[in-house]
Amino acid sequence: MAGRPLRLALCLSPLLIAAVWGLTNQSLLYEGVTRLARAEPVWLLAAGGFTCLTWVVASCMRQGAVPDRLPPGLLLASQFAAGAANHALPAGLGAHAVTVRFLRTRGVPLERATSSIALYSVAKSGAKTVVLIVFLLSSSAWRRLGELVPDGVVLIPVAAVLTLVGVATAVVRPLRRPVTGLVRSALTDARTVHAQPSRVLALWGGATAMPLVQACVLACTGEALGLGLSWGTVIFAYLAAGTAGGAVPVPGGVAVDAALVITLVAFGSPVAVATATVIGYRVLTDWIPLLPGALVLSAMIRAKVL
Repeated sequence: MAGRPLRLALCLSPLLIAAVWGLTNQSLLYEGVTRLARAEPVWLLAAGGFTCLTWVVASCMRQGAVPDRLPPGLLLASQFAAGAANHALPAGLGAHAVTVRFLRTRGVPLERATSSIALYSVAKSGAKTVVLIVFLLSSSAWRRLGELVPDGVVLIPVAAVLTLVGVATAVVRPLRRPVTGLVRSALTDARTVHAQPSRVLALWGGATAMPLVQACVLACTGEALGLGLSWGTVIFAYLAAGTAGGAVPVPGGVAVDAALVITLVAFGSPVAVATATVIGYRVLTDWIPLLPGALVLSAMIRAKVL
């Protein structure tokens, strides 16, 4: 009986987060929805289709990161619900927490569940970097981004923090032991996963497709609002802005949105249209799915799937 109030709080917390977020961002919600209401409906429908595809791709990646077979329907539902959790925690931690909990309820050991998050993150970052390099080599648009690249003064504190974390992990035994165990488990699971072609295709194919699918949402939204940039330029802008803004650990993609507006303007889009496009993109990918995602998250917690 003691666990019932806690479970009820967990069920209601996603809805509370959605309500608080909506109340504190009323002007943005109103502006985004108003502009989308006047946009081209066909392109918005296409953007919505690509948005739904992102959850499918995320599910493929999650399945590819673990040797255990997961139920496809519940896995897809967990990734839809994970989007709502990301509004509470930065850097994708909300989605990772939901996924770890889902894997644990499926009987996956904690070490293996945690290792799958590491493998998922490595694949996602690595594939996105490769896609970005391909666009850099095949396009001259990157020359316009020279003024947006941070100088050495900005990078020095980041490098210093990473160095301190690495030294602390290597020297302090209470930190070194769990990290060593996690790395050992991750390497073992990585070998197991990469011995199965279906897992390799799901993990790395999904990781390559994810940034492209997300960029297509932005490109379709831009077409609907008259952004005036080619799809190749918009996709490259999304990759570049996501790489720069993703380094700032804030929830809700605020840093990425700011970097994305700046990047689109650098490529020649008017400020007002670039801002409206990013707001429209965020409405489609985050704000509209937020309440349904919170409901699904609450339902899965109540059903003890999470």
